[in-house]
Amino acid sequence: MSAWPVLVTLAALLFYFWTGLMVGNARRKYNVPAPATTGNPDFERVFRVQMNTLEWLPIFLVSLWIFCMYWNGLLVAVIGAIWIVGRYMYAHGYMAAADQRSMGFMIQALTVMILFLGALFGALGSLF
Repeated sequence: MSAWPVLVTLAALLFYFWTGLMVGNARRKYNVPAPATTGNPDFERVFRVQMNTLEWLPIFLVSLWIFCMYWNGLLVAVIGAIWIVGRYMYAHGYMAAADQRSMGFMIQALTVMILFLGALFGALGSLF
């Protein structure tokens, strides 16, 4: 097995960890004590970045690893790295203003669709 998908998986998990750190920093900066998740719109955007990343991680990681079963590991890693870049663009844009998240969201959603469909076609192709 190629180490590339492993490294991309670890990078995605590090990215998620970073979003958690950003929420902690935002809690202090905007004075939003746990367990509150509302109260300051700037905090709420940082919190939504973390939660949206968490919402997308399962479909991303499962699709990535099923895709990896049927396709080249380096190709998997490149697509996975594009997902991380898209998530970063989403995070950076959303933390600045809610209307600046769209491009990053579209990039990461497209990469997940590619991974999911590649996994599906790989699995179906192995049946015939």
